[in-house]
Amino acid sequence: MKRIARLWFAGWLCALALAAQATVVVDERGVGVELPRPPQRIVTVLPSLTESVCALGACDRLVGVDRYSNWPASVRALPQVGGGIDPNVEAIVALKPDVVLLAKSSRVTDRLEALGLKVVVLEPKNHADVRRVLDALARVLGTGDATAVWRAIDASVSAAAQSLPERVKRTRVYFEINSAPYAAGEASFIGETLSRLGARNIVPAALGPFPKLNPEFVVRADPDLIMVGERSAQGLEQRPGWGRIKAVREGRICRFTAEQSDVLVRPGPRMGEAARLMAGCLQEHG
Repeated sequence: MKRIARLWFAGWLCALALAAQATVVVDERGVGVELPRPPQRIVTVLPSLTESVCALGACDRLVGVDRYSNWPASVRALPQVGGGIDPNVEAIVALKPDVVLLAKSSRVTDRLEALGLKVVVLEPKNHADVRRVLDALARVLGTGDATAVWRAIDASVSAAAQSLPERVKRTRVYFEINSAPYAAGEASFIGETLSRLGARNIVPAALGPFPKLNPEFVVRADPDLIMVGERSAQGLEQRPGWGRIKAVREGRICRFTAEQSDVLVRPGPRMGEAARLMAGCLQEHG
């Protein structure tokens, strides 16, 4: 009888321990995702989420990533599950993840959940979102100091701003995401960083974080400086009417390498490095 009591008590303690580890994370959909214990097998389907998981000290729990995740270098050896919007569901299921982290724009969320997988939807678009997502990821992981990671990002952005001379402040900037053209507006994390650097974004917040523009909009706005990835910059000067833009006439265009572009367009732990890249551009051409 005493042995049975001891077994029951041990089981009760075990149940309490598991319950203590359980957490509920409310994601971008407003859905509360219950995780019975910190996940040990994680698939990320957005590069910024991959980088944030690693910044929080859980890189070793990643078992699969999207095809664009390439930092830190260790994640390049992981199985790839396709693109972020429409990843390979079968490849994800085969990895037997405890949780899948993906963007709101992904088309496979419902299908993954129907197959019994835990899915947490997180997609930062501005600085406040980045801080909130770091907090949510720390809850998901059951580890990591989200506050310390955010403070490091924030301090790096501030340091980049303080490094700039007054002469470059209020430079009117057009930041192109791709040649569609999609731009980074004032409301985006990129736009907010530009603002902290003292630059003026020609794309107002009213147009949204990453609006698709009529190319004539840029011609009329006539920016002093253009920031663009080298992959999107080909033929930029030959676009109809763009020869009239001040930045084009005066050669005030920063063409970022593919590696630099990855840093610039990912809302996560490397935003301080992105601020330094933008500050360097402003210093050179502002």
